[in-house]
Parts: sequence; structure tokens; C-alpha cells
Amino acid sequence: MRTLFVGLALSSALLLLTGCGSAPPARQPAYSRLTPDQSSDIAIHALGLVGTPYRYGGNTPAGGFDCSGLIGYVYKNRAGLAPPRTVAQLSGFGEPVDATALRTGDLVIFGAGQPTHAGIYVGDGRFVHAPSTGGEVRLDRLNIGYWARQAVAFRRP
Repeated sequence: MRTLFVGLALSSALLLLTGCGSAPPARQPAYSRLTPDQSSDIAIHALGLVGTPYRYGGNTPAGGFDCSGLIGYVYKNRAGLAPPRTVAQLSGFGEPVDATALRTGDLVIFGAGQPTHAGIYVGDGRFVHAPSTGGEVRLDRLNIGYWARQAVAFRRP
């Protein structure tokens, strides 16, 4: 009887350990945990910055923004996140998103091969970005004019 009990105990332990022996689920990085409210806040805040002057290297409303400075400022103030500072680094931030699954707050990354520009998707095919020297933060459509001809990728922080 004791041998049967020990055998059952060992079998039960093996079954339990089999479940524990598999690799634990991968931890999601903190930046992939934006709530829908945070994503919406990001888009609204970005829209509120339309008209802010462009400034290369800029990352504040008072000093102006370049494209990655705008993204960093908005994400830090609305989600407490500090995205990478360069467009090249932003192209690997978060997870890739298919164009059919875009939601407000997603990143829009332009450039074939080497990324050259970035913005924040705000819905309805539109994005907010800081385009160029002498310009201002503005709202543009992805499917019109210059932007429609550019290679584009989308990321969800």
C-alpha cells in the first residue's frame, strides 16, 4: 500500500512539474501596456500641439519640436513613457501594427529601409507630426499628396 501511495504521489508531482517545466510566458514590455484611454489622451494631446514651431532637436512646446521630440514629449506627458529619441530607434519601439488595425496613439514611421520621419496617428487616416525646418507641428492625411507616396510602417507602443 505504501508503494502505491508513493507511486501516486510521484506521478502527481511529475504532472505538476510538467506544467511548470515549460517556459514562463514572455513578459510584455511596459511600453506595450497602454490603455485605450492613454492612447486617446496621446492623440488629443498631439492635436493640441498643432501650430507649435518646428525646431531641429526640439522637445518642448516653448522651444519647438522635431518629429521625434514631439513624440517623446507627448508620450512622456500622457503615458509616463520615454520613447527612444531618434526616428531610427522609434522604428523598433513597440510592436508592428498592420494598417488595417491602426488606433489612435500608434506611431507612423516613414522611410524605406532607413526611417526618415515619424508622427502620431490620431484616427481617420490622419497623423500629427513636426515636418521640417520653418514649419509647424501639423495634422496631415496618410493617403494624400507627399505622404501617400512614402513607404510607411506603424508601431504600437
